[in-house]
Amino acid sequence: MTDSAEAGRRVDEGFVPLLRQVPGFVAYYWIDAGDGVMVSTSVFEDQAGAEESVERAAGFVRDNLASLLPNRPQITAGEVLAAG
Repeated sequence: MTDSAEAGRRVDEGFVPLLRQVPGFVAYYWIDAGDGVMVSTSVFEDQAGAEESVERAAGFVRDNLASLLPNRPQITAGEVLAAG
C-alpha cells in the first residue's frame, strides 16, 4: 500500500538530516506526483556527494520506506544545465 504522507514524513524526519551531512549537499526535494508516484531530487556540488547520497538513500529506503513504496526506486543522475 502506498502512503505518500507517511513516506514524506519519514523522509523529512529521517533521510533529509542524513543528506545534510553529505559533503557538497545543496538541496533535496520529495514530491508526491499522485497515483502512488513519488519523486525525489537531490542537488550536490559534485559527483562524489551525489554518489554518497545514492548509497545512503539505498539503505534508508530498504530500512524505512520499502513497505510504503509500490515500486522499486529508479535512480537517474546527471549534471544541472540550467537553473532558475
